[in-house]
Amino acid sequence: MAFTTRNGRTQTALAEINVTPLVDVMLVLLVIFMVTAPILQTGIQVNVPKTREAQSNEATPDALILSVDKDGAIYLSGKNERQAININDLPKILNERLAKSKDRKVYLRGDGETPYRVIAYVLDQAKQAQASVSLVTEPTKK
Repeated sequence: MAFTTRNGRTQTALAEINVTPLVDVMLVLLVIFMVTAPILQTGIQVNVPKTREAQSNEATPDALILSVDKDGAIYLSGKNERQAININDLPKILNERLAKSKDRKVYLRGDGETPYRVIAYVLDQAKQAQASVSLVTEPTKK
């Protein structure tokens, strides 16, 4: 685009955008997302038992996911949240959460090295809260 000054001289406007700062900012954002994305994707590390044949039921967004790690710690997940809970507070928390849920579904993810008594206790508490409980397993490779 050209324009004329008061002196009668013709000048052109600087019509180019300097993209170097834009590229710098985009590369910094890319690095930030590359570093934070794996952190956001991690969950509770549980080595679920392997089974020969497993039915694939997808967890609904309203379903509660109870995870028990190999040390017996219990974690409650659901609707973009994850929290560690005390085993003594489990009945109260299950009753509160399942009262808000319409399908009353609970998925139990237990580590293969977890003592059976802990899994049995969590399963019993979920059944007493009148939940439909599904045990999560990993299918073996054929």
